[in-house]
Amino acid sequence: TIKNKRYMFDLKIAPYFKNKKISEIKTSDIRMWQNELIKKGYAPTYLKSINNQLSAIFNYAVRYYDLKDNPCRKAGSIGKSKADEMNFWTKQEFKTFLESIEKTEARMAFLILYWTGMRIGELLALTFEDIDLKNRKISITKSCQRIDGEDIITPPKTEKGKRVITIPPFLVNEITKYCNKLYGIMPNERIFRFTKSYMEHEMVRGIKASGVQRIRLHDLRHSHASLLVEMGFQLLEIAERLGHEKIETTLNTYSHLYPNKQMQLADRLELENQED
Repeated sequence: TIKNKRYMFDLKIAPYFKNKKISEIKTSDIRMWQNELIKKGYAPTYLKSINNQLSAIFNYAVRYYDLKDNPCRKAGSIGKSKADEMNFWTKQEFKTFLESIEKTEARMAFLILYWTGMRIGELLALTFEDIDLKNRKISITKSCQRIDGEDIITPPKTEKGKRVITIPPFLVNEITKYCNKLYGIMPNERIFRFTKSYMEHEMVRGIKASGVQRIRLHDLRHSHASLLVEMGFQLLEIAERLGHEKIETTLNTYSHLYPNKQMQLADRLELENQED
């Protein structure tokens, strides 16, 4: 997170405002900067993130250094908090995609991501002892990211991110076959030693080979959630499985998948009334 924010500041904010004191920056300056960003054609969600970073700097100056006000507030925001639409695969699309994946370790990783909804960092941090094949459970206790060429193990994204995910018998069989090929693996050894970029590369290759719609690696998590919605699970159950800190996060992210459920609800109420 810190590296991402530093990147935004160094490349999107500092070059434009570097010759001005914070107290000299006016609302009109912010508007011109915003227009320059918009011209570059960035995604609405990225525009929002960049603008938020600059606004946060001014808020800090207002709170701790007696800056009179935040010119970003007067200028107004740009971009959008979330994308207009969410891309995800249906179960059939995922199966079509999986048929094009030839590498055993990538295939296993995609299976786990789609059928558990875990984050890519959580997948990469999995060790042999995290997987309880007998009781069909995977414990999420950590996350892995590669930063400056080094694998960094951290706690999950949120406190609720520490969770136990139950898995279906067919996935237990797939994981068992995969782990049996990891000769001499120690309990605390990671079962996947590749990187996120490797998975992204394999995903792009698999999409081209299979012809399914293009989605991001993170959208496999959305695909799992959409599958659970279609199966009739409630938001609280989905939130716990995904490790969301607040159910509002789940609601804001996936509520648009529920319109047809409302009609089903009304039909059930009609039947209930007729039975009386």
